[in-house]
Amino acid sequence: MGKNKFTTEFEINASKKMLFPYLYTASGLAQWFADDVNVNEDKVFNFIWDGEDHKAKMTAHRTNSYVKFEFLPSRDDEDDDHSFFEFKLDKNELTQSVFLRITDYSDMDDEDELQDMWENLVLTLRETVGG
Repeated sequence: MGKNKFTTEFEINASKKMLFPYLYTASGLAQWFADDVNVNEDKVFNFIWDGEDHKAKMTAHRTNSYVKFEFLPSRDDEDDDHSFFEFKLDKNELTQSVFLRITDYSDMDDEDELQDMWENLVLTLRETVGG
C-alpha cells in the first residue's frame, strides 16, 4: 500500500518565535501533539500515542520557520518510503497573520479523518499558546 500526502493550513494568533518551540522541542510537542515525547542522546524523538512508541528523526529545520520529522522504519517496514510530517510557519506580511502549514505523509488515506485529527490537534495547540 502506498503512502498519501495530506496538507492542511491553520491560522494561529501567535508569533512564529512563540510557536516554534511547540513544533521543535520534545517538551513543546508533548503539550499538544502526542501523549508524550522524549528524545534520546542520538537525537531520536520517541512520540508516544496510546502507549505505543513511534520513533522519528528530525531531518530538517529552520529556526522559527520549519521542521520535518521522518519516522524510522519498523522491522516489518523496510521500504525507503518513510512516513513523515512537517510543520511550516508562514507569515502574511500584509495582515501579519501567522499560518501553520502541516504536511502529513503516511499510510492514512481518509482525508476527512486526517483533517479532523489535525483540527483537534491544532485546537489543543491554540489553547496551549493562547492563540
